[in-house]
Amino acid sequence: MSWDKELEEKARREALAEKMGGTEKVARQHGRGKLDVRQRITRMADPGSFREIGKLAGKGTYGPDGELEDFTSANFLFGKAEVNCRAVVLTGDDFTVRGGAADAAIWRKAVQAEQMAHEYKLPLIRLIDGTGGGGSVKMLEDMGLTYVPYLPGWEHVVKNLETVPVVALALGSVAGLGAARVVASHYSVMVRGMSHIFTAGPAVVAAIGENLDKEALGGADIHGRNGTVDDVVNTEDEAVEAAKRFLSYLPNAAGVTAPRGDTSDGTERRDEALKDAVPEDRRAAYSMRKILDRVMDRGSVMEIGRMWGRSSITALARLHGWPVAVIASDPSFMGGSWSADGARKVERFVKLANTFSLPVVHFVDNPGFMIGLEAEKAATIRFGVDALNGIYRSTVPWASVIVRKAYGVGGAAMSDHTRFQYRFAWPSGDWGSLPLEGGIEVAYKAELEKADDPQAALNEIKARLDKVRSPFRTAEAFMVEDVIDPRDTRPLLCEFADLAQGKMAVER
Repeated sequence: MSWDKELEEKARREALAEKMGGTEKVARQHGRGKLDVRQRITRMADPGSFREIGKLAGKGTYGPDGELEDFTSANFLFGKAEVNCRAVVLTGDDFTVRGGAADAAIWRKAVQAEQMAHEYKLPLIRLIDGTGGGGSVKMLEDMGLTYVPYLPGWEHVVKNLETVPVVALALGSVAGLGAARVVASHYSVMVRGMSHIFTAGPAVVAAIGENLDKEALGGADIHGRNGTVDDVVNTEDEAVEAAKRFLSYLPNAAGVTAPRGDTSDGTERRDEALKDAVPEDRRAAYSMRKILDRVMDRGSVMEIGRMWGRSSITALARLHGWPVAVIASDPSFMGGSWSADGARKVERFVKLANTFSLPVVHFVDNPGFMIGLEAEKAATIRFGVDALNGIYRSTVPWASVIVRKAYGVGGAAMSDHTRFQYRFAWPSGDWGSLPLEGGIEVAYKAELEKADDPQAALNEIKARLDKVRSPFRTAEAFMVEDVIDPRDTRPLLCEFADLAQGKMAVER
C-alpha cells in the first residue's frame, strides 16, 4: 500500500498556500513597497530555520466530484524559528488575504502561537499587517446576527507579557485588534511612511467629523512621540534588525539568565574625556548619551523610546558583557526634569527590567518633577509617583551614579533607599530638597535688606553655601556612599554587573 496520492495532495496544498492571496494581490503588496509575509519571515529567521505550523489551514474550494480545485491559506502564519541562533515563535499576518483581517483567519492558529511561546519559554515575534479583529458589517449580515465582543486567546497575550520577551513590528496600517497586538508587547516598532496605527481608521473616524488621511491620523511620527510604540525606523530591514538587537539583550524567558555578550572591552578601561564631561557651570547642558557610550561596553547602548518622554533616557546596554537596563536624564531637554511622559517611560522600562532580571544602572541628573501649568495639566505628580512606586517595587540589583542634580521627590526616585545602596557620586553632584538657586534671596531676605551692599552680601552667602553643598560634606556623613573620579565609573559598574549576576544566580 502506498500513500503517494495523499503525499502529492499535501505537496499541492502547500504549494497553493505559498501563493498567499494570489499573484495580483501579492504584486499589489510589493507595489506598495512592502514585503509579503513569507519574505518577512525569511528576513527575520536564520536561513532555513523556520518550521511552519498549520500551513495546511485555510479555505479550500471543491468541485462537484469533491476534489480540491483551489485553496487559500489562512492569513496568519506561525512557527518555530531561530533568530541569531536562538529559538523563537515567529508569527506574521498575510495582508494579501482579506487585508489580514481576523475574519479571514483561523483564530485557533493565533491562540496556539501565543500559547506556544509561554509554555515552551520562547520569545515571541509578531509581524503585524492586519486591519483588525471583527471583520466587516457585511459579514454580520451574512451571519444573521451580531455577537458580544470577545478576544479568543487574549489570556495568553497577557501571560506572555509576564513570562517571555514579546516583540511587535507594525508593518502596515493596523487597526483595532491589530493595533492592540502591537502595543501588547515589550518592544514595538513602526516603519515611517509605511506603518499606521489606529483605534479605528480614517473611514470610521470621518463619521465623527474628522477627515484625516492615514498619516495624519496614525502615522509613525505621531505614535513615536506619544509612546504608543517604542521605536520608529525608516525601512522594514531596519525594523527586523531592531527586533533582533532588542532580543539579544534579553533571556528566553523570565527567571532565565540573559545571554552574556563579548567581554573583550576591559573592565578597567578609563576614559579621560569623562573627567570633563560635566561643565562647572551648573546651568550648562552636556551630552548624557556621550557619557553612556563612554562608560558602557563599546557599541552596546541601544536606546529605547528616544522620541517620547525626552527628558528621560532609557536604554539597554552591556557591562562586562552582561545586559543591563540603563535609566538617565537628558539635561539638554527641560533640564532633565521628569515630565509626565518621561515618568511613564521610566515606569514601563523598570517593569521590563524586573520581568527579565536585568540589573538597573541609573545615571542621575534630575532637578525634580517638571513644574508649571502645563506640567500640572499633564498630571505630572501622578505619573511621577507611579514611576517612584515602580522603582520601590523593583527587586533587581540597582546602581546609581549621581552625575549632577538630585532634588526633591524626583531626585529621590534614583533608587529604593531602604535597600543596600550601590551608589556613588561624581564631584559635580549637587542635591537637596530643593535647588539653592532661587531660594537664597527668600531665605536670607532680612539679612540682605540690612546689608549696606546687598549684592556683595548675596555673593558672600552664595560662597558660604557653595562650601556647604560640596558632595564631600555629604560623603562625610555617609549620606552618599562615595565620591569618585568620573574615569573610575566603568570599573565600578563592571564590578556591580558581575556582583549582580552572582546575586541573581543564587536567588534563582
